[in-house]
Amino acid sequence: MNPVQDRVDAVAALTGVSKSYGKTLALDDVSLQVMRGELLAVLGPNGAGKSTAIAVWLGLIEPDKGSVSLMGGLPSRLDCRRRVGVMMQEVEFHKQLRVRELIALTASYYQAPMSVEETLELTRTTDLADRVYSKLSGGQKRKVQFALAVCGKPELLFLDEPTAGLDPPARRAMWATIQDMLVGGCSIVLTTHYLEEAEALADRVVVLAKSRVIASGSVAEMRALVSRRQIDCDSRFSAEEIRTWPGVIEVIRDEQRLHITATDAEDVVRRLLMADSNLRNLEVRQAGLNEAFAQLTKEAA
Repeated sequence: MNPVQDRVDAVAALTGVSKSYGKTLALDDVSLQVMRGELLAVLGPNGAGKSTAIAVWLGLIEPDKGSVSLMGGLPSRLDCRRRVGVMMQEVEFHKQLRVRELIALTASYYQAPMSVEETLELTRTTDLADRVYSKLSGGQKRKVQFALAVCGKPELLFLDEPTAGLDPPARRAMWATIQDMLVGGCSIVLTTHYLEEAEALADRVVVLAKSRVIASGSVAEMRALVSRRQIDCDSRFSAEEIRTWPGVIEVIRDEQRLHITATDAEDVVRRLLMADSNLRNLEVRQAGLNEAFAQLTKEAA
């Protein structure tokens, strides 16, 4: 894609952004773009700069150098901010308001929001509508915070660890809503510690480490950056034995099943077949985003 087309399709961008807190460098010459209609997953270990990048994008903090654009303008412009929804990790709301009152209040900031009932239905929070927010559990509060982020029908949505504290069914339900919003044309920036979440939802992945971008591309491209393979089989070998073999990174035993991560899968498979005549249910697959992320951040350390 040519640079002119990039500028047309990007709904938000950081260009050469650096930010320090005293002697601590939080972002170091970071450039990111969010393209129209995509989900960009921003991954990285704690302290990598993910939350700082979002705060700069939203105009909550000023970069020391570099430029920021949000919906074609500066984050300080009200007309740009009104096209954006945000779900951050640390938030406070009026403790005595009920959920439907919070949604109605938040929706009033937008020019053409969804109705309260539409928001409740979309985010599967109808059962919480008349509950006082301060009386909700941590997971229920996260679901309501998601509802507040989407009630204004944003064109761009920032989700900072949105499913932290949710049980698996609630997490899958939020994934389904996110996918529906993508189909509807919303662009999304997602930070998450659940790498299976990024693997399931992302069009593109950016990995931050030590305040810099160390890798970017599709999920498939991220996997291709590492040579690891995952080997699963039923075997008599103990995890401790196989862990000493050349090319083996990690081994986990789950009852009779071994889960082996290896850099030279062919040699490990040949050795397994030769040494264990009772080997069963052998599967070999490319390493997932979890393994790719682990290797990339280890190399950057």
